[in-house]
Amino acid sequence: MRIAHINLAKGYRGGERQAELLIRALGGLGVEQVLIARSNRPLAERLADTGIEIRGCAGLLSAFQATRGVDVVHSHEGRGVYAAWLRNELSGTPYIITRRVNNPLGDSWLTRRAYTRAAFVASVAADVARIVQAFDERVNSCVIHSSSSGLPVDSASAKSIRDRFPDKWIIGNVGALDNAQKGQEYIIEVARRMKDSHPGFQFLLVGGGDDEAMLRELAGDLPNISFEGWSDRVGDYLAAFDLFILPSNKEGIGGILLDAMDRALPIVASRVGGLPEIVGDGENGILIDPRSPDQLEHAILRLYDDPDLRRAMGARGREFSRDFTAEAMAAKYLDLYKQATANE
Repeated sequence: MRIAHINLAKGYRGGERQAELLIRALGGLGVEQVLIARSNRPLAERLADTGIEIRGCAGLLSAFQATRGVDVVHSHEGRGVYAAWLRNELSGTPYIITRRVNNPLGDSWLTRRAYTRAAFVASVAADVARIVQAFDERVNSCVIHSSSSGLPVDSASAKSIRDRFPDKWIIGNVGALDNAQKGQEYIIEVARRMKDSHPGFQFLLVGGGDDEAMLRELAGDLPNISFEGWSDRVGDYLAAFDLFILPSNKEGIGGILLDAMDRALPIVASRVGGLPEIVGDGENGILIDPRSPDQLEHAILRLYDDPDLRRAMGARGREFSRDFTAEAMAAKYLDLYKQATANE
């Protein structure tokens, strides 16, 4: 069986990380794979060491042309869906879609055709699957959660991060600086409120994105917030944090939370999308309403004031994350590939 993975993203965000994890795990199972991705972009560059065949493309048409000679096409983001559908229309090659966002689907003939023709649409959370089913009940829908990343930690690097903020309680966020989705403005608002009342708190934003300049301007000269930029040392940052916060306005699954749990970090996250599927309120974290800096502030203070609660939540989170491995995710997708080809 030869699987073609399509991802036409120009950058590297959570979806690309999950695609990389899946491809590496499937490689460990001996599955023959092809990656169809933009040339000289992060995903293709990061997988170059695997020996996987990489078919560079510039857009939808070249992605479609690159799907020749495979048994199953797997689209990992929205644009690749149409390349996979076109290959199916012309050659009958089955395809699978991974749906990672909980946005409503566009109600066009083409989108409806592409989703209903897919062998499976695998959503990363039940909340995402509900939206897909509401779009068209004919879609063959299932849920395959994202995995934790098994991020490596360099203890010296993690210590160097902490050493930059001596005697501080580090509250961290990792994600693209995309305020409409991730809600970093609320972190800045809480940092402003706590600047004088809790000078021992330091907020770290790890990530880059289109909203960086806007968010930096919003933060101004606040001394208790640091923009760390995009980093490939996410595991080191998580090891340096005392608390992880994700006050998103919308999320599919928020896979970074599984990585935070893997580091036994207590979590504060918004009650949106698939986040309540992995964050049990009062169990391995605290859920807050989106767009609520008041609740974010209260949750941070509650955890700061209760070390026993922090430790208990961290321990339960670490235990929970053990079931969300790349190997488990790969086994589920491999089963879908087998079903898709058996049905042809």
